[in-house]
Amino acid sequence: MAERSTAAVDVADNSGDEPLTAKADQATADGVAKNPERDTDIDQTQGRGGAEDSGRASSSTELHSGHKLARRYRLEECVTRLDGFSSWRAVDEKLRRAVGVHILPADHVRARAVLAAARSAALLGDPRFVQVLDAVEENDLVYVVHEWLPDATDLTALLAAGPLEPHDAYQMVSQVAAAMAAAHREGLSHLRLNPNAVLRTSSGQWRIRGLAVNAALRGVGSDTPQRTDTEAIGALLYAALTQRWPYESDAYGLAGLPKDIGLIAPDQVRAGIHRGLSELAMRALVNDGATASRHEAACTTPEELVKAIGEMPRVRPPEPSFSGPPEYQRTTYQQGTYGRPSAHAGGTQPVVPPPAPLQSRTGKALKWAVSALLIAALGLGSWQLADALMDRGKNSDDTNTTQTQDDGDKGAAKVAPQPLKIQSAQEFVAKGDAQHPNDVAKTYDGDTSTSWRTKSFNEGPTIAPLKPGVGIVYDLGSEMDLDAATIGLRYAGDHTTVDLYATDSAPVSLDSMHKVGSSTTTGTTATVKPSKAVKTRYVLVWLTAVPMSGYDAAAYSKAGYKQAINEVHFTGGGTTMR
Repeated sequence: MAERSTAAVDVADNSGDEPLTAKADQATADGVAKNPERDTDIDQTQGRGGAEDSGRASSSTELHSGHKLARRYRLEECVTRLDGFSSWRAVDEKLRRAVGVHILPADHVRARAVLAAARSAALLGDPRFVQVLDAVEENDLVYVVHEWLPDATDLTALLAAGPLEPHDAYQMVSQVAAAMAAAHREGLSHLRLNPNAVLRTSSGQWRIRGLAVNAALRGVGSDTPQRTDTEAIGALLYAALTQRWPYESDAYGLAGLPKDIGLIAPDQVRAGIHRGLSELAMRALVNDGATASRHEAACTTPEELVKAIGEMPRVRPPEPSFSGPPEYQRTTYQQGTYGRPSAHAGGTQPVVPPPAPLQSRTGKALKWAVSALLIAALGLGSWQLADALMDRGKNSDDTNTTQTQDDGDKGAAKVAPQPLKIQSAQEFVAKGDAQHPNDVAKTYDGDTSTSWRTKSFNEGPTIAPLKPGVGIVYDLGSEMDLDAATIGLRYAGDHTTVDLYATDSAPVSLDSMHKVGSSTTTGTTATVKPSKAVKTRYVLVWLTAVPMSGYDAAAYSKAGYKQAINEVHFTGGGTTMR
């Protein structure tokens, strides 16, 4: 597949530039925020423009905190101002969430390239990348709106505390390489993949920001974008293992390699580095030949790097360390000192003699009297217990006889509700598109770690008027007595509403079913009980309101109003006898 780098979106070519990973950041930002989502990736622009771009910086400097774009995005804090463009932390007042905004004048030499790059990146829609939310030209300004992740920490900040553990480094390179391979399959490249562009969220998911856009903002291009991005991933892994930048120049808060020794393997920089990860970093960095250690072929594309990662043994997480239980300490009460004053330093605690036993004639008589009373009490209790057991047996025989004689009039005793087996299920669509129809079976497979989920909605909790609701219809196989439905949910919050519908024939619309119950919860379990006895074959679990929830790395689900169903259980009285 032909590659489409940022040069394909009208970015000025940088003839003669070295690969991006071989250069260190040389410029600093004006008032960079301490938020982990800040865009601190601010090398001096390498493309053409120079003084011409600097002359256009006046448009961006006129912006200030409190300024609104499109009467929606309120600028809060400038985190970067460089070479005619600025980057801001802002608030989307319509959706009440933080966003990031890149702004540059519409007549800027790179304005068209930035718009094209942002729109191409937005079409990718891969949750492993920080998403582009909007790209607009308005009032002589071009601005790009992207996600803001306040719970994420960039790799630069993580490495400030020391190199990553082998398992963390393995997860980072695996996820970043797989994401970039997917981007290149769609013709998109990054070209500015460095520690500032790689973020780890609070859930442990690694995400990449600035796909295509960061390079377009700074006029960076490449004739071999796949090789450039692969070498950049190798540099990230090298830094994660060694806490050193794999070039002579210092960059991103990391010291470079000693001069005049060339590129050496990570396990020669620090002791105890994972051998397989060290060789993988070299295979990505040395693109003109084999590595020095095992003479394996170099990886020149993210796809080849993903294949190499898959061939190496999986790096397992470290075993959790459990400290032994604390040594048992006797309390002062157990030691016999409760209520006594503590001994003074240097003094001896007086020993209190125990009370004298009952040795007198009166004491002996008292002991014999108590013994006799105990023996009498035990005998009386045993006799009463035997009598009660005999009466209970007699009453049980009488009850069984009465029940047998009255069976024709009273009928059998009521049987407790039993679990109802689900024969099949399918997603029910009342309006618009389906949610995830291929995941329906995960709601009754007995595995609570799998689920069917809705899409993420921008407004809520009530799904209407966008849709009357979303849900799944379950086939019980035959007409059954339905007593209750228990629905296990993935996301808590304010609030989830579940309606229960029933019908004897396969449903074709909501009107063809009758509503038998409803439940609203803020937790992760909803129980719906019909208001009266129900006999049905088909049961619809229908969500009409879902809570707001953040980005879910495990489910690759972006933030929004959404819900997921883990397991559904029905209980009832069994097959209806006619």
